[in-house]
Amino acid sequence: MDTPYNGTERRKYHHVRAIFDDAYQLISPFFAKENRWGNATLDHLAYRVLRENYPELSFEEVHVLVVAAKRVFTELQTERP
Repeated sequence: MDTPYNGTERRKYHHVRAIFDDAYQLISPFFAKENRWGNATLDHLAYRVLRENYPELSFEEVHVLVVAAKRVFTELQTERP
């Protein structure tokens, strides 16, 4: 069966995928409602923590991690009763 992408791997950031679980554990508390400052999330701190813990990552890779982690966090929160 032929795929629409002819078998070409479209995903990037394989290193990011490898560290996602550990990075998620570090930054997920910044997305919690109880940890907001003036009703604003603390996403900017998530960027800082990732830059400190993974200095080898580019800004783009850090951004991908934060966006993906926030999406996972949000999905997990909506699944809870």
